[in-house]
Amino acid sequence: MAETGLIIERPKDEFLQIMEHIANGDNFLLSGGAGSGKTYSLVQVIRQVIADNPISKVACMTYTNAAVKEIEERVNHKNLNVSTIHDFLWDNIKHFQKELKLAIVALVNDENVTKVRIDDLDNISNDFFDNREEPVKIQYKEYLRLKDGIISHDELLVIADYMFEHYPKLCDIVKDKYRFIFIDEYQDTHREVVRILLEHFAKNEKHSTIGFFGDAMQSIYDNGIGNINEYKGKGKVKEVKKAQNRRNPQKIISLANRLRTDEITQVPSTDDFAPNMADGQVKEGKIMFIHSTNEDISRVKQFLSEHHGWNFSDAKETKELNLTHNLIADKAGFRTLMDIYDKDYILDFKKRIKDYIKSNGVTTDFSANTFGEVVAISQRGKTGRDLNAVSPTPTMQRFIDNNPNLYQTALDYNYAKFSKIYVDKDQLIDDKKQDEDDENKKGSKRDNLIRHLFKIQTNITLYINGQYNEFLRITDYKQINSIEDKRTLRKNIESLVNVGDKTIEEVINDAHEKGICLIDEKLEKFREEKIYIYNQVKNVNYNEFQELFKYLEGQTPFSTQHKTKGTEFNNVLVILDNGKWNDYNFEYLFTNRIDKQSVLERTQKIFYVCCTRAKENLVVFYHNPSLNVISQAKLWFEEENVHSID
Repeated sequence: MAETGLIIERPKDEFLQIMEHIANGDNFLLSGGAGSGKTYSLVQVIRQVIADNPISKVACMTYTNAAVKEIEERVNHKNLNVSTIHDFLWDNIKHFQKELKLAIVALVNDENVTKVRIDDLDNISNDFFDNREEPVKIQYKEYLRLKDGIISHDELLVIADYMFEHYPKLCDIVKDKYRFIFIDEYQDTHREVVRILLEHFAKNEKHSTIGFFGDAMQSIYDNGIGNINEYKGKGKVKEVKKAQNRRNPQKIISLANRLRTDEITQVPSTDDFAPNMADGQVKEGKIMFIHSTNEDISRVKQFLSEHHGWNFSDAKETKELNLTHNLIADKAGFRTLMDIYDKDYILDFKKRIKDYIKSNGVTTDFSANTFGEVVAISQRGKTGRDLNAVSPTPTMQRFIDNNPNLYQTALDYNYAKFSKIYVDKDQLIDDKKQDEDDENKKGSKRDNLIRHLFKIQTNITLYINGQYNEFLRITDYKQINSIEDKRTLRKNIESLVNVGDKTIEEVINDAHEKGICLIDEKLEKFREEKIYIYNQVKNVNYNEFQELFKYLEGQTPFSTQHKTKGTEFNNVLVILDNGKWNDYNFEYLFTNRIDKQSVLERTQKIFYVCCTRAKENLVVFYHNPSLNVISQAKLWFEEENVHSID
């Protein structure tokens, strides 16, 4: 055939497309599905812009401290600043104390702003923080005490958004400092952050290139922006799509493509060194949809162990994914602690009374009253709907009836102190690792009682594992000057290793008396301010906390479906159980209930994330599905991969 003279150009890869957008001064978005190597592309782009712009600084924001460490290690350059989103914002506004104070005052006084409030104060003056004996300095901490100038995670975002909007010079300062700003896992980024970068920054003539990396299909947190389609539509961001998948075998890639609801269709990587490749071919992998009228998960695990060789004692290779920590608590052995932190309806009743007092403008000083007296005063003379508003709901009443001694303790509590007690499961289970090598994220919400117990158990674990140098470094036992001292220390720590049926309080006291972990001011303060919580936890067997410790340290095969995002395992078992959580519904997913759009979309994304964690084998278990669910499962998983184990 004669030469035509035509030059056929190969499509540019994602990296080259991004570099063209950067050269043109465009903001960009790299969209890629699970396992596509988005972090690899991010690192590649950072290295190139540093090479091309040797005197320019680059900022990279990501969601977790583990991701910060990974990117720092892979680039390691003085011109690169990697941080979490919150740390980036705080670092760039913390020195502007005057403006910070004015911003907080304006937001507190704005009735349309609900996230920045000071109890009992609807309006404050501009000198609110300075009109004191010692002027207040605004600080960013893990907890909130706004009256004293201490803000936490949620308030920081709103305050930063306000400041960048109302103080344009702040935008100039950041853009002068960083010519390039990249955001990893952009779908988890809060809307305020995207507004700062794409709206407030755009009002200034100075230029910085903003790059987003992520996957809208993996936006599984309610406070994340999810997607930036509105900015793409306005031409403020140029999208680059990355279709390859380096993690999953072919069968899981095919399933994932059926589950996606956007325009991305993944293909296996052509890189021979990709994890999903072997001998130049993409691995086939295995997928199964198992269902049964029996909801006992142990039968499913026994089936997978006996017939498919799964080892559920290997937490690094095999994971069982459940929707909530509550669904895991019984299996992992920490149900009593979970109920204390997540199912105390007496505290819910307290909040009901507190909200009623506030919303009805009651100005009575209850500081000298007990909670029981405040309940009686609030209910006095009321009937019908008015009485219902200050009475326990049926759920609260059932809990009170089942826990009369605990309720009496609450009634006898000073109302001023009791009204300030707040408990949440994050104070118990925040910071969960996927495996033992993961680092805890910064900003843990664990309370000081759980932190103290962690310190005790960490001491015990280091000793058991023979990590004696590390044990000696963190233990509070300091009198090691002779062989006899070492013998005493060994005797003391071994008495804690074998705790038997001791309660949590007994172990706390033993660890203190033996110098292994001293009771500090933080624990003392917790006992003083939250004796209601402490008195419940102290009587729980310490063995139960040890089971919680194993779970939180990634030493069990259990994980929540949310916490598994960004991780991967050879074998993944997904349990489709809503756990009475109305935000998700797996039946809606398999029957495509478009009339329940928000629940459907939320469930689609969490299911996609779960399925794409598997590097070799994926099994999904559904208890007692309808025929419609089974029919859809056969379309997604293929008929030969759908099995009943009844």
